[in-house]
Amino acid sequence: MTKWCQNVSNNEKKTFWACFSSWGLDTFVNQMFGLLLPTLISTFAISQLKLCWMSACTLLTTALGGWVAGALSDRYGRVKTLQLMIIWFAVMTFMMAFANNYYVILILRALQGFAIGGEWAAGAVLMAETIRSQYRGRMMPLMQSGWAIGLALALIVFFVGSSLLPQNNGWRIMFAIGLLPALLIFFVRRHVVEPEREIALSVDQPAKFSKALFGIFSPPMLRITILSSLLGIGAHGGYHTITTWLPIYLRQERQFSMLHTNTYMTVIIIAFCCGCLVSSYLVDKIGRRFNVVCFAIGAAVTIRCYLFLPLDNVHMLLLGFPLGFFGAGIPATLGILFNELYPQQYRGAGVGFSYNFGRLLAAFLPFLVNRMSAKMSLGTAIGIDASWAYSLVVISVLLLPETREGFKTDKLNRSEL
Repeated sequence: MTKWCQNVSNNEKKTFWACFSSWGLDTFVNQMFGLLLPTLISTFAISQLKLCWMSACTLLTTALGGWVAGALSDRYGRVKTLQLMIIWFAVMTFMMAFANNYYVILILRALQGFAIGGEWAAGAVLMAETIRSQYRGRMMPLMQSGWAIGLALALIVFFVGSSLLPQNNGWRIMFAIGLLPALLIFFVRRHVVEPEREIALSVDQPAKFSKALFGIFSPPMLRITILSSLLGIGAHGGYHTITTWLPIYLRQERQFSMLHTNTYMTVIIIAFCCGCLVSSYLVDKIGRRFNVVCFAIGAAVTIRCYLFLPLDNVHMLLLGFPLGFFGAGIPATLGILFNELYPQQYRGAGVGFSYNFGRLLAAFLPFLVNRMSAKMSLGTAIGIDASWAYSLVVISVLLLPETREGFKTDKLNRSEL
């Protein structure tokens, strides 16, 4: 490991740290919103229906943001788009500190979602095009581990802020801290270089943007877009099903008391980092597709252990490690796979659409569990739903080409694209 780290260029290292920090700060602010949500619900009397609308709107704008910002990065550059999304995200978060009703929070949260999807898309493509192929498999999953760092930082700030800040307006101060990610702009502007473009940009900007936005549905790209989107649906569907319903199942039906303790969260965070590290090693050894298959099967087996084995609190805590571990490997690999599937002129739009479109449609799977649990046990409903999602992951990824050798689609006839 030391050898390849030493061989990575300064430009690759700076790009990695910029994208790693960006993703970590995104997660920090996003998790902070989740931790402060109970306070917002009580402060502004937010009903469950209004909460569902907020979640749906955020997922919709996240999907739209990934697609649109990805196309913007195809037209105007990865670095410029990343800077725009960082500023957008930070400002929307800061403005939440001044919210005075539910509708203001709804609008700001939706706009924040747009930046979340856009920042991931621009950052993932920037990483993929900057890092050389021999190091891409190692470094991109490590970038995904910024999620765990952001989550840990959010938990620390939340618990420290809850004990030190006044209860009536402490949440406003915590949202104001969300402006800090904007400071990352200075590092990006000074140290991150735009990747070289093999295809000259058109002078006709609107036409070029339109082509970047909808080119992923052209005949040569349509099959890749459909299969990549199905893969995203399965990956996010399994994730949303587990994170939405597994805590409720373990708390209400299995009477576990350890679920939301700091110890459990610490295990999940460490496991996620380990999953990203192992994925960064396996993705080059066994290939992108087989790596996704292995982690998907591992996640499906783990969730079945949770649902059907006689567990006590200690066993549940121990199973938290494989849950976080296998949950990390799939998204850590998707960033590489999606980038290597699309040609450069459509790469941002393709990566942003496939990853975030899956997130949008997968949001309906937790509702499906709710409907199914009316006719069967909640555990059975979760098991069926999660199994279906991870089966979709396995089937769709096996229908996609292996991309371990690099950007294969850049070798396509450009006249066909």
